[in-house]
Amino acid sequence: LKGRPLDSASMLGRISVIAFIATYDVTSQAEARFLTAISRRHVPRLNVAIVVLEQQTNQPMVEAFVDALGITYPVALADAATLAGHGPFEGLHHVPSVVVLDKEGHERARHIGFLDEQQLDALIREVERAAR
Repeated sequence: LKGRPLDSASMLGRISVIAFIATYDVTSQAEARFLTAISRRHVPRLNVAIVVLEQQTNQPMVEAFVDALGITYPVALADAATLAGHGPFEGLHHVPSVVVLDKEGHERARHIGFLDEQQLDALIREVERAAR
């Protein structure tokens, strides 16, 4: 949304947590808040980003969502392929969902459904331990 790229190259070198959400989903709102707390605790060794699974025409709503929640990490609107469950995150078109990538950008964990802050933290630590 801010014009910065959200791609593999911009996330390499750190473990990355990507949440797939929708602005109309209450659990997605909670997930975004949990990610904010986690991103603060893990600075600078963790990338955090959100992909909003909504049409491009919803950009004003997404921007209002980001502002209302005070989200400071990257947020992107999904492209058509991602909305259809294709692309690099094949089959992932449920909200909320979380993917954790290793430092090289390989998917190491995927969770479909709501995760609270402790569960998100545990998932990240699991990927960190496996990377050692």
